[in-house]
Amino acid sequence: MRYAYLGPEGTFTETALRSALGTRVPGPGSAPVCEPYPTVADALEAVRRGHCAAAMVPVENSLKGVVPATLDGFAAATDDLHIVGETELRVSFALLGLPGATLDGVERVRSHPHALAQCGRWLGLKLPNAVTEAAGSTAGAARDLAGSGDPRDAAVAAPAVAERYGLRVLATDIGERENAVTRFVMVRRAGVPPARTGRDRTSLLVSAGDGTPAALPGILSVFTAGRVSLAWVQAWPTGLRLGDYRFFVDVEGHIDDQRVRHAVAALSDVGARASFLGSYPRAGARATAATAATVFRRRVPLPSPPFPAVVL
Repeated sequence: MRYAYLGPEGTFTETALRSALGTRVPGPGSAPVCEPYPTVADALEAVRRGHCAAAMVPVENSLKGVVPATLDGFAAATDDLHIVGETELRVSFALLGLPGATLDGVERVRSHPHALAQCGRWLGLKLPNAVTEAAGSTAGAARDLAGSGDPRDAAVAAPAVAERYGLRVLATDIGERENAVTRFVMVRRAGVPPARTGRDRTSLLVSAGDGTPAALPGILSVFTAGRVSLAWVQAWPTGLRLGDYRFFVDVEGHIDDQRVRHAVAALSDVGARASFLGSYPRAGARATAATAATVFRRRVPLPSPPFPAVVL
């Protein structure tokens, strides 16, 4: 069984995937393959085309917000891809350099935009003259650094990635907050959602009649009236014209729960309709205890489905 993730090897997304899959022991000959893809869109497309059974992709960070590429992918895939699980991962960052490099000699720092933003305060204090450049992923920045040969370059990535790419850790714990958490979701081709567990979440993409933010109070009132708790709301442009939005809405409960199903049906009363993105078990307390360092050191075994078991 093959699983896609935002690569290259060593990304936090790979850590989240291995952490989630590591909750089960694989059967004989069933160990899946974790396959890196250069972009979120490529990972989702691998699932859509049947090359991979599922994909792990990042959704949001507690400090710097949503991952636009993932929400764009969901907005374009409401009919053929569903979320079947989520994992939360504490993220910590290190500044990596080439062997022999020194902190004082760093002139350019590359990483994923979210990582650079989370480490912006430290970089401004310690490397005020260094130029920052965006990369497709933290691990991609580390991989590119390993091939650059320039000791003036550095990358922001997980500390454990240094060993994988033969780099030196120049500084650790450089993020703005030690308790930053990123939420990842497991996505597979559309089908019957995982069975109810009593601690589920349902994700929807809601389209309003006029597509303006003014429609949001009416949408939210439907869930309030139906006594359905909201977990997350995010406005997202349709791309048709300025000020035209759809809304990502996460609610507590499963689509098979009567309250959730009735609330979704009642959206038509306010001129809105919902596309179902999935019902799945919420990430548990153990999910936030996973870290990149522990997962890469353990190299946990990879199990096969059933999918409901992939959530920590």
